[in-house]
Amino acid sequence: MMIWVKLLTSALIIACVTELAKKFPLYGGIIAALPLISLLSIFWLTVQGETVKQIQTFTIGVIIGLPATIILLLVVYVMLKHSFPLLVALVAGAIAWGLSLGIQKFVLNHFNIHL
Repeated sequence: MMIWVKLLTSALIIACVTELAKKFPLYGGIIAALPLISLLSIFWLTVQGETVKQIQTFTIGVIIGLPATIILLLVVYVMLKHSFPLLVALVAGAIAWGLSLGIQKFVLNHFNIHL
């Protein structure tokens, strides 16, 4: 039952954001950038009885993923601005995201930082 509540909540949020983005693309983007998914995930992890340590680990994972996500969005934006097809821009963004995470992991390991 809980999975259906999660699915419905997530679907409603996505539907609302995309409907808003149709009329007001800038505001839709700003709302989409809010940490709604992270906050919902923390809420559901808490409801499911996960430990504070598990939620802390999840939160640091979100923080670690932010730079790569920013790069993904920048690549998609620039490619769309230069009239690349959406699918090409999304694939390039996903590749840039993966490379960014790999580089980030390499740099952190180089400085002996293990999260």
